[in-house]
Amino acid sequence: MTTDTPQEFNNIQPGASKHRSLWLKKLIREHGLALVFFVGVILLWEVYVRAAKVPVYVLPAPSVILQAMIKESNEMLKHAWFTLYEVIVGFLIGTAIGIPLAIAIVYSKFIEKTIYAFLVASQAIPKVALAPLLIAWFSFGMTPKIIITTLMCFFPIVVNTVIGLSSTPPEMLYLARSLGASGFETFWKFRFPHGLPSIFGGLKVATSLAVVGAVVGEFVAGVNGLGYLQMIRAAFVRTASVFAILVYLSVLGIALFNLIGYIEKRVIRWDPRRQLERTQE
Repeated sequence: MTTDTPQEFNNIQPGASKHRSLWLKKLIREHGLALVFFVGVILLWEVYVRAAKVPVYVLPAPSVILQAMIKESNEMLKHAWFTLYEVIVGFLIGTAIGIPLAIAIVYSKFIEKTIYAFLVASQAIPKVALAPLLIAWFSFGMTPKIIITTLMCFFPIVVNTVIGLSSTPPEMLYLARSLGASGFETFWKFRFPHGLPSIFGGLKVATSLAVVGAVVGEFVAGVNGLGYLQMIRAAFVRTASVFAILVYLSVLGIALFNLIGYIEKRVIRWDPRRQLERTQE
């Protein structure tokens, strides 16, 4: 038994090494150019600020921003949890309302001509203009910020879901009827799967807008959160900290966007584009 173990380990090792090599090649192929561009921008930024001796309160160097991120990490992470909570709750509420409403719009001409038209018209109202009303109605706290976040991410979810469900080819619907499928079966097995790519597209857009909505709410009605902290730092002209908070917000938005993308890949396994990606791996 003891003599066989090293041989088994040697047999496993090449496979694990090959898997890591394939993963690294895929990472470089998909994100290599973006990483090179990002590093190049950071280096040019650092060199320009130091060569031109730009004041820190005007434009801090990336190294100074990194120092601020590390030095104030405890406080920023504490406020980041409040922002993350507002983003997730607002996003989930917007999804829970937006997708069923979009289904109702697709299946009801009355709702399409009334509620949908009203939703489109309401987008002309800046969400930040609603903040004073929300404060008057709900006072300060989480509620106004979650409402603003929900309103920001609600519309793209509705629009993309409507587009996705309405784009089902008529031939597919005729096939469902010829097979004797009920209305629910037609929706669940034909319309909904066909509309999933568009629905997930709306969800991806909504994640970014949810972060924007949370920050806007914290600007107006916040006593905590990254948006509130950024406003305080800007008032004291601590520009490096303001940039550091922007980095935290960017990481938050990118993480949520990629999370939705990961779920999309696991859900839409029948999509020809996904199948092509898997064959190239």
